[in-house]
Amino acid sequence: MKLNRRGFIGTLAASGAVLSAPAVLGQAKPRVVVIGGGAGGATCARYIAKDSDGAIDVTLVEPADIYYTCFFSNLYIGGFRDFDSLAHRYDKLTGEYGITHARAMASGVDRDAMKVTLEGGETLAYDRLVIAPGIDFVDGSVPGWDLSKAEIMPHAYKAGPQTQLLKAQVEAMPEGGTFCMVAPPNPYRCPPGPYERISMVAHVLKERNPTAKILLVDPKDKYSKQGLFEEGWQKHYSGMIDRIGPDFGAANVEVRPNAMEVVIDGEVEKVDVCNVIPAQKAGLIAAAAGVTDDTGWAPVNPHSMATRADPNVYVMGDASAQGDMPKSGFSANSQAKVAAMNIRSELTGSKAFPAKYSNTCWSLIDTDDGVKVGASYEATDEKIASVDSFVSQTGEDADLRKATYEESLGWYAGITADIFG
Repeated sequence: MKLNRRGFIGTLAASGAVLSAPAVLGQAKPRVVVIGGGAGGATCARYIAKDSDGAIDVTLVEPADIYYTCFFSNLYIGGFRDFDSLAHRYDKLTGEYGITHARAMASGVDRDAMKVTLEGGETLAYDRLVIAPGIDFVDGSVPGWDLSKAEIMPHAYKAGPQTQLLKAQVEAMPEGGTFCMVAPPNPYRCPPGPYERISMVAHVLKERNPTAKILLVDPKDKYSKQGLFEEGWQKHYSGMIDRIGPDFGAANVEVRPNAMEVVIDGEVEKVDVCNVIPAQKAGLIAAAAGVTDDTGWAPVNPHSMATRADPNVYVMGDASAQGDMPKSGFSANSQAKVAAMNIRSELTGSKAFPAKYSNTCWSLIDTDDGVKVGASYEATDEKIASVDSFVSQTGEDADLRKATYEESLGWYAGITADIFG
């Protein structure tokens, strides 16, 4: 199905349908606290407030006034979007839906007392808690790199100033210089994301610095849309991109930011720009709340997105361990609507429907050369399970690839309207 803004929003009712019941007169409103204002958290907050018709008190804990989407940030690096197009405010959530925006970091969760502590010491009581903190990085996963080195070797995997820094570094590369990416191990945010980024960097260098080289150091044997990316790189950027996989030492990598060196299985490579995307885990507040396991992610009930550790705490999006869905903005938005439906049902007596989920990930390889992968999912007792999937094919004609790219633009407009109002 071709998606545009209206078409995307029109598909949302299937995963978030609810029949609301009014709160009992004289009874205090039930309280929901949502930690994290991204695709999962903001969607969940909006749907709870909107579809409960004010019967539930919703507080969004998010220190920023503006959220920059990580999805589509690669297109900014490639010069296909401006930075402001990634920026979204919370004004409609607070003004139109009555959501309280607590501009602070959550520093702790007391699940026994059902309270969230903010960085300034204030506490927020809740009847249900939503934790949607996105990702944090695994310390030491790339020897030589930590967050203190991100101004030299940026990760740019949380959108904002890091994205701007990486773009500026690419554009300032010396003639014939080397761009290096250290790709992450599974699982991580947006499986095709590193490879779309390679494509966008190649697009910039092809225009500005055509003798430059790209070195992709990848610890994985295979990756999302691999055949499509490799076909596109050969077509558009022949001879520019060199991928080193685990068989050639990519599982043994060290970086030396101050010297701008990457050490691959003992062999030193001098580079001009290095994008280090480390191994990932759930945002730190999920671990602080005690809802993560030894993997660093938060296991959830596939039917509701409530955590396995506590039925009053919900986790969605990148931070969740839920089964077959990739960690993506589309997934987070889809999961958030299921969580919102179940939270409303529990707190207001409204009807909940069986959970259904969907996801599509688009990637741009070069101008008007868009590809996609996606699936529909259902909840089982064990996991969210894929029931039907699709992927672009190699050898597609230019008109289809252009249509796929244009579809992604419609989706972005639709999903950001659905998240932020």
